[in-house]
Amino acid sequence: MQIAVRLFGPVREATGAKELAVSLPEGATVADLRALLSRDHAIFAELGDRMRASVNLEVASEGTGLSDGDEVAFLPPVSGGQGEAPRCWISDRPLDVAAVLARVNGPDAGGIVTFLGAVRDHARGQEIEHLEYEAYPEMAVREMERIVDEAAERWSGTRVAVAHRIGHLDIGELAVVVVAASPHRAEAFEAARYTIDTLKERVPIWKKEVATDGAYWVDDHA
Repeated sequence: MQIAVRLFGPVREATGAKELAVSLPEGATVADLRALLSRDHAIFAELGDRMRASVNLEVASEGTGLSDGDEVAFLPPVSGGQGEAPRCWISDRPLDVAAVLARVNGPDAGGIVTFLGAVRDHARGQEIEHLEYEAYPEMAVREMERIVDEAAERWSGTRVAVAHRIGHLDIGELAVVVVAASPHRAEAFEAARYTIDTLKERVPIWKKEVATDGAYWVDDHA
């Protein structure tokens, strides 16, 4: 059977490919695919179980069985339409804070909290020149939607929207915008904090810091 493998961030860079076509025997699992790729690409062994896998946009275990035509993505550690306007999106253009606010604002919003994540000029003792963000867009948006749904369930009456930038970002540019609107300020603060903290842990977006003395992928959620 044929499996399409998508690669991102440091894994894409190390292998020199965004996508691989892999042949596997019937009954093969994610673990079998990982083992096969590890023989040719050292990055798989280096990241080990810190690198998750997804099958058809859903996070999968090592024992998940594969079928012909499946799309498998290997997700290195993260640095953390049509119709109704989306609450969450990925963009390669500068982020518009007002556009994010418009997704959640309303007459019942007594408290609105906006978190802006910007590119700083120093990190980990290094002088930063710029950042590069890469995402698995379809899965990233789906996971962000789940997170804002979780926030709405935890803090009743709260609405949250998120926009994240990808590509080349210069110092001072916005990388992420989170806006939480709620009848009360306490819930808005809590929902905004939960959203950005959880986004950095779960959403497949990777950050590369380009410093004056070299470039490196970040996986400590800073």
